[in-house]
Amino acid sequence: MNLTAIVSVSGKPGLWKALVQNKTGFVLESLDAQKTKLVVNLSTAKLAALDEITIFGDDEDIKLTEVLARIKTAANVPDAKADGTTLRKFFREIAPGHDEEKVYASDMKKVINWFNILKELPLFNEEAPSAPTEEGAEAPVKITEKPKEKPVAKKPAAPKAQAAKAAATRNPSKKG
Repeated sequence: MNLTAIVSVSGKPGLWKALVQNKTGFVLESLDAQKTKLVVNLSTAKLAALDEITIFGDDEDIKLTEVLARIKTAANVPDAKADGTTLRKFFREIAPGHDEEKVYASDMKKVINWFNILKELPLFNEEAPSAPTEEGAEAPVKITEKPKEKPVAKKPAAPKAQAAKAAATRNPSKKG
């Protein structure tokens, strides 16, 4: 499954594909039928790349890609609007060892909604790109937040009036 450049945007429903990165953020396209374009500023919105998301586990965290692969092979996936006990029972099958205190029903609904969006797309059946082995080979696009730059303090320039005043205070009688 190739989830490279597929992101979730905080405060926005659905999933988005990162098209291009600009100086302040990303241009995204929705994965639904409308193909809505959205410009996201990294200073105001949070992006989460699906291939980097993990689910809380008892021993160690579980990658979302592994959970989606297990859902893909599951016999019957419950509706995302199902009650919490049905979702919990399903999650015990597909994500054994998830932390039941930290993984809420809303999280399970979100994962199932994401699965329903992704299952129809060709990228869901593609293999994830492997690390480049040859020099000069392109690496997959990695979504990272731009670190906030510290403002550079500027030295105030000496005003021309101060320079003229300093020149005028010299004693004109003395040469030299």
